[in-house]
Amino acid sequence: MDHAQNLTTSNMHNARIGKTTQVALANVKTNAKKPNIATSIVPKAVARIRQDIKSWNKALQLTKLEDNPKWFLYHQLLDEIGLDALLTSQYKNRLLKALSENIILKKPNGDVDQEQTDLLNNAVFTNDINGHILDSIYKGHSLIELSFNDDERLKVDLIPRANVDPTFGAVYPDYTEDKKILYRDTAEYGTWLLEFGKPKDYGLFNNAVPHVLFKRFAQSCWSELCEIYGIPPRFMKTNTQDPTMVKRAENMMTDMGAAAWFIIDESESFEFAKGVSTSGDVYGNLITLCNNEISMLISGAVIGQDTKNGNRSKDESSQEMLQTLIESDLSLLEAYWNTSVIPALVNLGVLKGELVYAYEQTEDLEQLWKMTSEALPYYDVNPEWVKEKFGIDVLGKKEAPQQNNLNLGFDFFD
Repeated sequence: MDHAQNLTTSNMHNARIGKTTQVALANVKTNAKKPNIATSIVPKAVARIRQDIKSWNKALQLTKLEDNPKWFLYHQLLDEIGLDALLTSQYKNRLLKALSENIILKKPNGDVDQEQTDLLNNAVFTNDINGHILDSIYKGHSLIELSFNDDERLKVDLIPRANVDPTFGAVYPDYTEDKKILYRDTAEYGTWLLEFGKPKDYGLFNNAVPHVLFKRFAQSCWSELCEIYGIPPRFMKTNTQDPTMVKRAENMMTDMGAAAWFIIDESESFEFAKGVSTSGDVYGNLITLCNNEISMLISGAVIGQDTKNGNRSKDESSQEMLQTLIESDLSLLEAYWNTSVIPALVNLGVLKGELVYAYEQTEDLEQLWKMTSEALPYYDVNPEWVKEKFGIDVLGKKEAPQQNNLNLGFDFFD
């Protein structure tokens, strides 16, 4: 009897806790839930090595193994090419434009749920989730784990891509071993675990790998050319059989500056090899080609860099192409939120009810103002609408200035 009473008391206590511990973001509280898979990843020290086309092919071959394919070499390569300044600039330019758009949550009847809309626009986890969704475009795949910290706030952890095999849905706690977790078979998948991207897609950055590597090669060769032409190496002839003279020559060459130098024997001769005379144009052209290819890949056009052949109309058309890609990114965000993220957040208690994720429709204010200006002579335009759309405080109609006609009469010159 006491045992049954204890069980009843325990069940009532647990039910009470379950009712009062929901998510704080939705004005309900819940117990803090720690991540499971993210904490199982074994940290690894990554040595930086020189990357080339051979290492790229090796990384791709490792991802295509029939048994236990590994992706760590590929994503280490992507991290390395991510150091390229132009690639980072183009990637961030497109990413941040998409993340800066205002989100709206609509109810099934089409009305905006302002309270939950404000919640998403002000929450840190919204940008975290959206950033990982958009990164699946560039890196092929993103697997995130949701959890609640001790302050009962939603937390988003990205499972390191080096430890994830999206082809078979496996996470390797240690990517050098074959022990794995089949995350798509777990109960947390779809609620606590969300994935974005295509299983066999390598992402846009894969197409940028050869251009970044060739660009880095051209920069290295160009820097060596600058060193040779800028500070030619020096040499000195002396009797190399005499240690005293060799030591004296070393001191002299060292005191003369930091340029490269060497000592040869009096009986030896040294000459510079005569190659093709160049100022580095061949390297500059290769770097320009690689930069243009990277821009075309990420932004759809060459934007801003081509100062020699660029013009305003060309740059405006390039911006339009970039805007088209950004709108495509926003459509992708809407699709993932409506099919995966919102159902998960509703199950976790972060959001409530049936909701539709969308973005505010952006208007071309320049074109709208042109149309408004053309309509003004023929129609009355609402001043409140003008103030709301364009920020112009219209007080009312302005009286037309009276024309000062000088009717002097016929007797003026009489």
